[in-house]
Amino acid sequence: MSGVNVAIIGTGLVGSAFVRQLQAVQKKSPGVFNVILVARSKATYVSKDYSPLSLDSYSTGSSDLLNIEQIAAYLEKSPKPVILVDNTSNEDWANSYPLFLSKSISVATPNKKAFSSSLDLWKKVFGASNGPKGGLVYHEATVGAGLPVLGPLNDLVATGDEIVKIDGIVSGTLSYIFNEFSTIEGSTVKFSDVVKKAKSLGYTEPDPRDDLNGLDVARKVTILARLSGLPVESPTSFPVDSLIPKPLESAASADEFLEKLPEYDGELDKLRQEAQAENKVLRFVGKVDIAAGAVKVGIEKYDASHPFASLKGSDNVISIQSERYASPLIIQGAGAGAEVTAAGVLADVFKIEQRLRK
Repeated sequence: MSGVNVAIIGTGLVGSAFVRQLQAVQKKSPGVFNVILVARSKATYVSKDYSPLSLDSYSTGSSDLLNIEQIAAYLEKSPKPVILVDNTSNEDWANSYPLFLSKSISVATPNKKAFSSSLDLWKKVFGASNGPKGGLVYHEATVGAGLPVLGPLNDLVATGDEIVKIDGIVSGTLSYIFNEFSTIEGSTVKFSDVVKKAKSLGYTEPDPRDDLNGLDVARKVTILARLSGLPVESPTSFPVDSLIPKPLESAASADEFLEKLPEYDGELDKLRQEAQAENKVLRFVGKVDIAAGAVKVGIEKYDASHPFASLKGSDNVISIQSERYASPLIIQGAGAGAEVTAAGVLADVFKIEQRLRK
């Protein structure tokens, strides 16, 4: 086999970073990763004869807006193996993975929805991948962006280790907020002020409630639990603590939410004071207890000596305890941002190409 063909879906923040990184790789290894399709929201750029598009000028190619089924039919006829790189968080694309995989089209993606929505979709994705014409599916960036989390976890499970517990701070946004709000040295800053600062720095979604509701963490924990052997039904099937005060869930806008949030600082301030009195800090974590069959997401207290307590900035950290790793395996580093997320996706593309080459 001489190289693979690549279809890129989405050129937003992560997608644009992926394109830049792939361009650098193409210069070092020409002919290995040949882009034949780039799909954007308003146009699909396609190489009619499956010859490589230039990532410097792919928009000069044919630009009919193709739907998912049309793209699948086009890629199925590729003379070379194909890797579909979905850089979106789009639910329709996530639901389409079984279609592509069943046509021997491999998938690399940071899109959490295929792996953290219904257990039925999870089974369809991996059922298609394991089928007679199944493509490969890699999704490292769905949990830790560029952090190597799922690879080591899969290796432990595949080699017969038994996962006992997984604890993780897996939201860069909430990591930053709690690292600022609750420190080992002690802090008096108001929670609402930290949220506003996080938004001004670009760490939150345009509406911070999309981070504070805990659903992003719940999705990531769902993926970790399933890979560990716990068949979690969905990210809403276990307890998830929301940091949004009930009266503000229905605020008409993000601005209204942020304006009224200071009125509710008291409860979290009380929790912080209680933690400080015990020489502990507050962190927003996801927890998977395999033996107990329990999953939950919310605020936990940690001693100053715990690895989670000394976390800085928006870093993520995962603690995996297993039969072999009685002292937990700790994986820590930047777990958010377009560049590291794109790098995680690109690393998956490398892995798929290496497997297809054999």
